[in-house]
Amino acid sequence: MDRRAFLGGTAAALGAVALDSALSLNTAYANEPIAGGGPLTPPAGRKINVAFLIAEGANVIDLAGAWEVFQDVHVPGRGDSMDEIMPFRLYTVAATKEPVTATGGLRIVPNYSFDDAPPPDLVSVGAQRGTKAGLAWLAATAPTTDVTLSVCTGAYQLARAGLLDGLTATTHHDFYDDFAKSFPEVRVQRGLRYVEHEKIATAGGLTSGIDLALRTVERYFGRDVAQATADYMEYQSTRWQA
Repeated sequence: MDRRAFLGGTAAALGAVALDSALSLNTAYANEPIAGGGPLTPPAGRKINVAFLIAEGANVIDLAGAWEVFQDVHVPGRGDSMDEIMPFRLYTVAATKEPVTATGGLRIVPNYSFDDAPPPDLVSVGAQRGTKAGLAWLAATAPTTDVTLSVCTGAYQLARAGLLDGLTATTHHDFYDDFAKSFPEVRVQRGLRYVEHEKIATAGGLTSGIDLALRTVERYFGRDVAQATADYMEYQSTRWQA
């Protein structure tokens, strides 16, 4: 077999694998998201505090996807400077300020520890190896946040903190069965990009966190601002729109 034939066959095989993968994901996320939360009111006179809970093994895209959304939001009319029209203040928080090793070996130095973190308006937690201290912090902050949200298997952390009891939730599609078995008090919703309640929201795997973050922006500032953020990011999916 010559080089061209070999490469052509390899490309065809890879294309078939990619198609199978795409069909599998399309099946996994075939339904519309559940958007059960109403409009949110930004705090007066300050930015919206968004705390990203991290621990060892934190998944980078779970953190970075939602982070990118919130940092790219521009709200015309909030002020004259760039800082004034960017409404979100983002920071990482962990049990201590010691570096955390995320997926792929990325080292992250937390901005704050649980002891000195500003009170959050939003909390985002992605896939990671949770800690008892982290679960306690989630349980303590959730009652006063606008929304506590999870991305991917970060839903396990919310469930272990008791925040999903009696609620419908979702997680990464590879973990539906295990999650349902582990937390029978939570109704697992399969095939959704996210499931949103008034103060608790869960996203599916990985890039689903982008969708849930855009939806959260919409709850604060409306569809036009959220769409402008997606356009700025060149994020073409519209699956965040409920």
